[in-house]
Amino acid sequence: MSLTATQPKRVLLTGATGFVGRHIHRALIEDGHQVRVLIRPGSADRLAAAADILETADLFAETFPHLVAACEGVDTLVHAAWFVEPGRYLEAEENLACLSGSLALARAAVEAGVAQVIGIGTCFEYQLPSDRLTVDSPLRPETLYAATKVALFTALERYFAGKPVRFSWARLFYLHGEGEHPNRLVPYVRACLAEKKTAKLSAGTQLRDFLDVAEAGRMIASIVSREQAGAINICSGRAITLRAFVEEIAEETGQRDLLEFGSAPLRPGDPAAVVGVSNLAPLVPERAIHDESRDQAAHQSRGPDPSRDGHST
Repeated sequence: MSLTATQPKRVLLTGATGFVGRHIHRALIEDGHQVRVLIRPGSADRLAAAADILETADLFAETFPHLVAACEGVDTLVHAAWFVEPGRYLEAEENLACLSGSLALARAAVEAGVAQVIGIGTCFEYQLPSDRLTVDSPLRPETLYAATKVALFTALERYFAGKPVRFSWARLFYLHGEGEHPNRLVPYVRACLAEKKTAKLSAGTQLRDFLDVAEAGRMIASIVSREQAGAINICSGRAITLRAFVEEIAEETGQRDLLEFGSAPLRPGDPAAVVGVSNLAPLVPERAIHDESRDQAAHQSRGPDPSRDGHST
């Protein structure tokens, strides 16, 4: 299935100063969309691109009228905000506030006449481990973070079913790249290599689906134009062991000798395999559709070509 690109839209983006949100914002601007962001006071310097700025002290505790006002005049809501403090977010009670606040934002979007809503989910919604996760794979969250994401997806899918709203849910896999927290795997390994220190790692047998966050941002932003509804895996579709992935990084500078596998324990509950199957529909420019239709019409007006049906001599 392929989808036709649409005209530029007016987009409200939450979470625009975050790890993923910054890249969504940049990609939206590159795609020609007009972007409005809803951010905390004093955080505008962390934006990745120009935007119409609205401020809120706490998005998830914001009043309903304020949320409606923020949504007014936009075509699409991309909701990338969530509580993601490293070391805390998986079981933090803040996830419950994010859930309730996100439901209020969805209601506000409907009230304001927003036609398209794109939410951000996680691969940890799925039952794990699995080396072939499709959007039809069973859901079985094992953390409060994942459980609240599943709850939001399920509720919004049902809520929007009776509304004139196209709903998409982008499930993120293992992202890395610009803006990543320094304690995460890739920044840790790169820091060790830069300082000529040994990187202490687990055995690295886990299968993962890694994707550069910039590419993830482009994929999510493209949903605005694709208008593809339903759950969408934001993944590479490439299965690679953690060890092989880290070795690729070290090979860039010829420093594989600084990788020490097996010297760090596996994290409790770390799944053996998390690999996605991409279902992002190919995007066909609207002009290409018109050109193809015109060519087909011209061909039909000429009548059949005998050299193409096996009857030529």
